[in-house]
Amino acid sequence: MALKFSGDINSPANLTTLDKFLANKSYIEGYTPSQSDVVLAGALSANKVSGDQYVNVARWFRHISSYSAAEKKAFPGVKKTLADFGAEAAADDDDDLDLFGEEEDAEANKVREERLKAYAEKKAKKPAVIAKSNVILDVKPWDDETDMKALEEAVRSIQADGMVWGISKLQPVAFGVKKLQIVCVVEDDKVSIDWLTEEIEKFEDFVQSVDVAAFQKI
Repeated sequence: MALKFSGDINSPANLTTLDKFLANKSYIEGYTPSQSDVVLAGALSANKVSGDQYVNVARWFRHISSYSAAEKKAFPGVKKTLADFGAEAAADDDDDLDLFGEEEDAEANKVREERLKAYAEKKAKKPAVIAKSNVILDVKPWDDETDMKALEEAVRSIQADGMVWGISKLQPVAFGVKKLQIVCVVEDDKVSIDWLTEEIEKFEDFVQSVDVAAFQKI
């Protein structure tokens, strides 16, 4: 039978009509949920169909309510209005809420905001990873008469936030000349290797040149 209402969709007469219609049907049109189910269920007052008076409407209403907003949008059929069924929504019925549109969107937004807030708090508590590098420098003197102990003391006198000197050793170069090979650990955001080599080369009485022998991120 054709489903037709008159006036307020939530009136006892219209709810009785809908209940009889759904007595032997699962959906408003055909054998699958459609846009007709969405528009009618969305106009019903949850309070008025939650009791035992309209059992078929209540069963159908709970079923349609179980779908998400995205799933309802994907239902087949042309989007109809209550007027297409000869019905209308109560103008001042506070219970007549759109349970399938704005309320679900508001709830989804609330859940999303809560998850984003929790993620932001978790990220804020997580300690930031400090990027560091392990550098081995070759510091070459002018000749074999250079005081290598004084040279190393001069190099180690260079201090900066985010920089730590490590072990060192003298390595033979040629003709009795030895170079200072020294390890330095630096925080990448605080200490530039170019700046460090320039600072070492300022000790012109001792240092001929500085080379980066090895560079490794740690």
